[in-house]
Parts: sequence; C-alpha cells; structure tokens
Amino acid sequence: MNIFLTGATGFLGGRLIQNLAREGHTLYVLARNIQKAEQLLHKTAGLNGVIHIIQGDITAPHLGMTKEAEQELTDKMDVFYHMAALVKFDLDLKDELFEINYTGTHHALHAAKKMGVSHFYYVSTAYTLGKDEYAKEELHSMSNDFNNPYEESKCKAEHLCMEFTDCFNVSILRPAIIIGDSKTGEADSKFTLYGLLRSLEVFKKRFQRKGMGDRVFHLLCEEGSTQNLVPVDYVADVLSGVLKKGRETKIYHITNNNPPLSADVFQVMREKAGLELFKLAPYDYEPSLNEEEQLLNSVIDVYKNYLNRNISFDDSNTQQMLEEIEAAPLKMDMPMIKRIIEGYQNASAQK
Repeated sequence: MNIFLTGATGFLGGRLIQNLAREGHTLYVLARNIQKAEQLLHKTAGLNGVIHIIQGDITAPHLGMTKEAEQELTDKMDVFYHMAALVKFDLDLKDELFEINYTGTHHALHAAKKMGVSHFYYVSTAYTLGKDEYAKEELHSMSNDFNNPYEESKCKAEHLCMEFTDCFNVSILRPAIIIGDSKTGEADSKFTLYGLLRSLEVFKKRFQRKGMGDRVFHLLCEEGSTQNLVPVDYVADVLSGVLKKGRETKIYHITNNNPPLSADVFQVMREKAGLELFKLAPYDYEPSLNEEEQLLNSVIDVYKNYLNRNISFDDSNTQQMLEEIEAAPLKMDMPMIKRIIEGYQNASAQK
C-alpha cells in the first residue's frame, strides 16, 4: 500500500513506521524537520518498505507541501495516518493547541481527500472523555467538561473527522498514557509519566542544593487511584493492526484493562529512579504541606488528571480486532513497569 503519515517522526510514529516498513508498504512521511525525519531511514534500514520524506507543516493549507509534491500524491495514496499533534496541558495554550490539533486535522482531511485515500486513521487520545469516569468507543459530546484545551481540541477534531465519512472510511484510535517499550523500556517521550519523572528530578536537585536532600516531601495522590499506562509497542501494534482488520467508522480505545495503582507505580519510581525523598500522601494532608511541598504539588498538578484518577475504558472494538489478527491483548505486570522505568533511568544516565 501507499501510506501517507503525519507525526511519524515522534515517539509513537517512529514505532509505527517500523511496523509498516517491515510489512513492505511504501510510506510517505510529512515532516517539518527533514534532518530528523531522515533518521527514520537508518532505523528502518534492511526492512522491506520504502520511505519518502516530504517537507511540510500541518498548520498550513495543503499541509505546506510544494505544488509539485501535492500533484505527485494526488489520487495515489491508499491510506492516511494523522498522528501529528501538540500534547500540552497548559490552559494558556488554547489557541496554539487548536491551531495544531484542530486546524491541522482540517488540513489533513482535505489533503487526504485530494490524495484519493480509501481510509483515514486519526490518532486521538483516550482522554477526549473530559472529566467523565467511563468512556465507550464512540464520539463524546463536544460540550463535555474538559480538563484542558488539549482534550477539547482532540474531541472536536474527532467530530471533524467523522464529517468526512462520505469521502473515505474513518477510524479513530485513542491511546491512553503511552510509555516505553514493554520489553526494553526504551522511550523517547517528554509527556505525562516522563514529564512527572523529570519534574521530580529537577526538584530533587533543587532540594539537594539547599541541603534538604535527607528530608521527605509529600505528593498528593488519591488513595486507590490508577494510571492507565500502555507500552508504545502495544500501541503501534494496534495502529498497524487496524490496517489489516479495522472496521470503517469505528473508534478504538488503546487502553489498559488492568491499570496499575498509582501507589505501586510511584514505589517503582522511588526505587528505580532514585526518588526516595518523595512520598505519597492523601488529599486530606494538603493543609499540612510546607512551602516547598506546596510549590512541588502546584508544578506537577498538570499531570493529576492522567496519573491520579480511576477511569474505565470500553475497548471491545480493539479486543475484537486483536483477536481477528491473532495478536495478544495487553498484559501489564509490575516487572514490565520496572523494566520501563529502568529503561528511562538508563537513558537519562547516558545523557
């Protein structure tokens, strides 16, 4: 197949590229940074697929491609994967988030129509449900109460995609919190769990410089809360799997049916990432926080909606698809989580 992709130079996209190249597809990768995109050629060396890199930008009409590139692709693509997105949770970034996540999707849909694709795959997020605690594999209301503009922009982009079902088949894929490879722990991510890890490392160094490295600092956490973590290789396998057995106009949750407790994940972080000076505390401890702890909790507050909740995701469509391609469902255990945190720590030590 001829497959066009946006966002393929990122953490998840790079893994999907390897899957698709291994299966012998011809890939057309849109990239703002040509040098970064060319690194994909080295990662896929020896695989069966062919990769073409096209310079462009999803925020620009026609994806910022030259007229020559656009003409070359017209009516020649079979499938379009739209993965490019801005993943930030800051409330003051609403305009930028909508420009990239919504307007960028609008440009991608029109480009896909001109390319003559038969199927458009939109990689969204499991958190388009907003503040709800249960999500079905269906569109959520655009009037939901969202935690941040990121969720809102992705929800509205999902609705936009479904407006194009007269032009081509549309599937929406919703990953939860993507973490490192389940076998090696390898990760190239700055988001969510890794953002929290980096924030804690910064505070650890700060406290050590102040001579407070032997104290204990409390992080507020809901007792019994879980973290819906999914390894990047599992997510990439689902993304490539729908190409074989995906159904039109379906939504697929790429989530964890047995998410680990936040307390268990945090204990692994303490042990494997050298964060022993931090300790979890229930929210009724908040009045007892000292000044340093108040600052710490305010900085990491942006992650609490993803690492400090209990959400149930129906993933019936995904499980049916995995069964049809004879692929195993996700089985995450504590040894896997330890491998992934160790992988992060080892990579950090080499920098």
